[in-house]
Formats: sequence, C-alpha cells, structure tokens
Amino acid sequence: MPAHDETLADVLRQRIIAGDFAPGTRLSETSLSEFFGVSRNTLREAFRVLVEQGLIEHIPHRGASVASPTVADVIDIYRARRTIEPAVLAAGSPLHPAVDAMRDAVEASEAALSAKDWRAVGTSNMAFHAAIVALADSPRLGRLFRDIAAELRLAFLEIDSPEALHAPYVPRNRAVLEAFLTEGGPAASDELHAYLVHSEQTVLGAFTRLGRR
Repeated sequence: MPAHDETLADVLRQRIIAGDFAPGTRLSETSLSEFFGVSRNTLREAFRVLVEQGLIEHIPHRGASVASPTVADVIDIYRARRTIEPAVLAAGSPLHPAVDAMRDAVEASEAALSAKDWRAVGTSNMAFHAAIVALADSPRLGRLFRDIAAELRLAFLEIDSPEALHAPYVPRNRAVLEAFLTEGGPAASDELHAYLVHSEQTVLGAFTRLGRR
C-alpha cells in the first residue's frame, strides 16, 4: 500500500522511472490491484493520471502499458527543457535557498560517479535540474518539470549504456553551478543551454543506434 502522504499514482510513477516496469510493459489490472490492495477503479484512476503525464499509454480493448518514448517525444522534451531551465537560471539569484539543493545534487552525483552507481548518478542529475527550476519559486513550473523529467527517465531506460549517458554530465553540472555562483545567471544560462543541446544529441544518437523512431 502507498504511504499516507503518497497517492497510488505517485508510487507507480516512482516504480516506472526507477525501471521496475520497462517501457512497453503491459500493466495488469488484476495483478497490480491485488499487489497494492486497491480496487480496480482506484488503479484505473492512477492510470488516468499517468496517461496525462505521458508515462502510460492506454489502448482500448488492450489495456495499459508503460509508454515507450519516440524520437519526437525526446525532441519535444528537450524543447521544453531549453525553454524553461535556462530562463529560470538566467533570472535566478545565487543567494536563493535552492542553490543548496543544486550543490547537494552535484556532490551526490560526483559520489555516485566514483562508485559507478549509474542509477544514482541519473537520479542526482535530475535532482540538480529540479533544483534549478526551484529557483523560480513556481509550484506550477515545478510540477511541469517533474512530469518532463519522468518522461525523460523513461527515454533513458531505453538506452543500454548508462555510463555514456550520465557520466559526461556530472562535471557539466559542476560547471553550471560554478558559473552561476561566480559569473551570475546569464553566463550559467548560456552554459546550460549548450549542455542541454549536447544532452539531446546524445539521447537522439542512442535512439538512432537502437533503430528507434
């Protein structure tokens, strides 16, 4: 059962982006309702929420399955990220409390990199970007980025080389943070924009090698 402060949709979202259900996996209503001890109606409502967030696909007469991001999805995800993140960083203050979360995420990713814990590196990386968005003090932007990040983690699950996917961006996170603290938001924003362009190219290149469309 979900904890009191979590909804079933929250629990399913975390399990999906953690890779417990691979992209394309069919989600059995019978098995999941029994596992979580909830009614099918409750489970279907959680599915509906995750369909809206792009994490689940529902096909009539075939049921629900974990979404498999396409090349077009990846392009749109990064288009949204380049619209949001550099703008927030450019206008942000190095004195904002979210800077502590940015620093913590960078340090966590560096530790995970040393341990070659690629899942932890990926999680810390997304925490760093979520902290950037938090500089805007906008709960709506925060929710939007949470959904974008979850879809991106699904795309990451399709790629069979997590080291190549995550390792290069640990020092780039540090560079963005240091630019923000020493040169200010506009300089860090430029650094981040270039970073996101490169990240998109990396993911699209991996999709191309996998024959994804």
